[in-house]
Amino acid sequence: MRPNFDNALLHGQKIIVPKMVDYEIRRGFFVKFNQRKEEAYKILLEDCIVVDIDTDTWKHAIPIYAGHYLRRHTVDEIDILIVALCIQNNYTLVTNNVKDFQSIVGLNWVDWTQSQP
Repeated sequence: MRPNFDNALLHGQKIIVPKMVDYEIRRGFFVKFNQRKEEAYKILLEDCIVVDIDTDTWKHAIPIYAGHYLRRHTVDEIDILIVALCIQNNYTLVTNNVKDFQSIVGLNWVDWTQSQP
């Protein structure tokens, strides 16, 4: 993933990390006691902008949740909030969890684990 990360920065793209993603990553380090990866993440984070969600994002998440609920397609609450943040701000979601995100209308996403053109 790092070559794609560096390429994005080279081309003037901003890397946005929602606070809830930062939380998910950091809790993983805490429970797995992986100090090496935690230090690498801290260095990576220096080139990122960490953002929190606001009231509008919460409101934007409601119809996304409802659409999935009505189709009986469960998506984690944090993922719904991440999607809402991305759609609301026209961000591209970087994920390797294509299954959960590929069907969401209006969401731009890319899988950096796959080769990029």
